[in-house]
Amino acid sequence: MNQQRSGVGFGAANRFVSEIAAASSNPSALKAGYVFAGDEVFLYERCRKAVLKAFVPDEMRDFCLSEMDLTEHSIFEVLDRARTPSLMAPFQVVFVRNLKQLYTRGAKKDEFAEIDRYFSSSNPQALIIFVADHIRIPADPRRMEMEDKAKFDRLRETLGDHCGIVELARVEESDAMRWVATTAQEQGTKMDPDAVRELVDALGSDMMLIASELEKLLLYSLGRTGAPTDRSSSVGIIGRITLGDVETMVLSAKQRSLYELTDAISAKDRPRALALLHGLLNSSDAGEDAAIGHLYMLARTFRQMLVILEKNVRDSRAIWQALWQGFRMPPFAADDLIRQARRYKNRRDLTRALRLIARADLELRSSPPDKRIVLERLIYDLASEPKPFPSTFASPQLTFEG
Repeated sequence: MNQQRSGVGFGAANRFVSEIAAASSNPSALKAGYVFAGDEVFLYERCRKAVLKAFVPDEMRDFCLSEMDLTEHSIFEVLDRARTPSLMAPFQVVFVRNLKQLYTRGAKKDEFAEIDRYFSSSNPQALIIFVADHIRIPADPRRMEMEDKAKFDRLRETLGDHCGIVELARVEESDAMRWVATTAQEQGTKMDPDAVRELVDALGSDMMLIASELEKLLLYSLGRTGAPTDRSSSVGIIGRITLGDVETMVLSAKQRSLYELTDAISAKDRPRALALLHGLLNSSDAGEDAAIGHLYMLARTFRQMLVILEKNVRDSRAIWQALWQGFRMPPFAADDLIRQARRYKNRRDLTRALRLIARADLELRSSPPDKRIVLERLIYDLASEPKPFPSTFASPQLTFEG
């Protein structure tokens, strides 16, 4: 098969971003579809932003961007949307989440035949992005779990001839450190090597957390020197981040992190949970625009609790064996998270929470008029006792499950 593979990790994301940037001025060079394979959300967001910047002008967003979920739409509806020209926009982008629905029980011959038909004569004014975040690709793909490898091989067999496959693998510690140092330098700040290592180690190589805390460190450093915060690399190095800065800022991040929020949620303390949510939104420079990041962290934390509960982890020594590299919490949060996980009676209560978060994620990506209300409703539901499920209830698959 002529599979269009882009590599792994930062390399894959960099190549994809470059390809999209080049295609923005020459759409004929664009592939009709891409698959974002892997659950590295930091790299996913980077690739997504590149697509939106190139093909989705802000003023045309409602007309040329579609967010479709295969738990709610069939692949036939997705392809009909892609092949139907828009009267209001010259180009369409369709993000398709929950791709794993295509690979559930059943042959799905009709679905894959329709995919073949579409890509044999695809709409040149449309781009389909399939999101396969049900597959976990480790930093070293050779160490991929057998189940994930089987899913990935099936993905390549069915979509590899039609789509570019962008492998969003977990980020190596060395790559994370290099990114931190380079990003700081681009913002006019020198970051001491031991400060770089401490930041990456303290946050378990979690790129979403690292990026968030680095932004705060940069603002702190540049504010301390009195320099403007909209720095560019052309002005030179004027700020500095030391090990002491990281220890002070990152450890104090516990007080403003989502771990206090999940503590209130797991304790079913709705007033405290809503107050903490408002504090998070008010303290964030991005305000409501940080909602996707908050949801990502909530989903990640509940997934961690699910593993802790299923593996009956009782102390922080065992947690590092239960949670794989790249999926661990900062060391200071281990005991708190074990305590929170043990408040849940069973797996069903935690998967309910993940379903609620997945639903809110889809709603936020559909550009609701008020993101704060979406988050408030989610926290209210999460901090409420679940209603008894009918005996015939069948749990749908989750967006955030690995």
